[in-house]
Amino acid sequence: MAQALRRKVIITCAVTGSVHTPTMSPYLPVTPDEIAAASIAAAKEGAAIIHLHARNPADGRPSADAQLFRAFMTRINDACDAVLNISTGGSSLMTLDTRLAPARALKPEMCSLNMGSMNFGIFPMLEKHGDWKHEWEPALLDATRRTVFQNTFDDIETILADVGRAGGAKFEFECYDAGQVELLAFYLKRGLVEPPLYVQFVLGVLGGAGASVENLVHMKGTADRLLGDAYQFSVLAAGGRQVAIATAGAIMGGNVRVGLEDNLTISPGVLAKSNAEQVAKMRRILEELGLDVASPDEARAALKLKGRNAIAI
Repeated sequence: MAQALRRKVIITCAVTGSVHTPTMSPYLPVTPDEIAAASIAAAKEGAAIIHLHARNPADGRPSADAQLFRAFMTRINDACDAVLNISTGGSSLMTLDTRLAPARALKPEMCSLNMGSMNFGIFPMLEKHGDWKHEWEPALLDATRRTVFQNTFDDIETILADVGRAGGAKFEFECYDAGQVELLAFYLKRGLVEPPLYVQFVLGVLGGAGASVENLVHMKGTADRLLGDAYQFSVLAAGGRQVAIATAGAIMGGNVRVGLEDNLTISPGVLAKSNAEQVAKMRRILEELGLDVASPDEARAALKLKGRNAIAI
């Protein structure tokens, strides 16, 4: 009797993001060289997809400068075969055109796409730090009391058109609550997105669903009902429950995301010294569960990506 093929789990590593700031961890990659090195090391440990943001190399603030993206993407692409995934979220303080500039210019294989506008509160982190390296850090955190991360219907449709249909990118559809899964189903029914959909359940952000297994089960049930066999899912838990919730998602049949964008620790109260350290831990857990980790080319095949030679870097 032929042996059944074992499921391959895709590990995404989000190496820097725009939420955490340099004061919070000395290990947060900031410069293009640091972001490239962190990404390459994460890929060597088993990350098939690298999710990318840029930062101003002088002070670490979030940046959407396409040339900064190009600088580290070229180095990563030369050193490994990981799928490069550009954020279209940037920061809640950026305009849509600013956020989309890197993806429009560099035409990556994948981009993230937040499925709706939301309160995205990171201001509670103000209570954990007092001696800030840069003035922009507490200002950015405090601004999230008054700002909304905006992705209107028109914004989403612009991203789908400009980055998806025109640029050839597939999406990591980031869903922060069940309502955003409902919106993705709406666009699937209208034919504006097509399978295979890669749905990232994002748990633990203040303003979205909390990081609990109960919320994960509910969101997966919603996606199963509305998206059927048109989707695969991955799980991202912001903060200290990163590994626990990702492990639950893997057991439920999903993929996983780790990285310093989402969580700065490797164990309770202990800072992760690198993104690679988190990827290695997640891979070890998956393999102990009897699950195989997908290679970049296996991820490409599963998600029907255009290939690393088709990006514009």
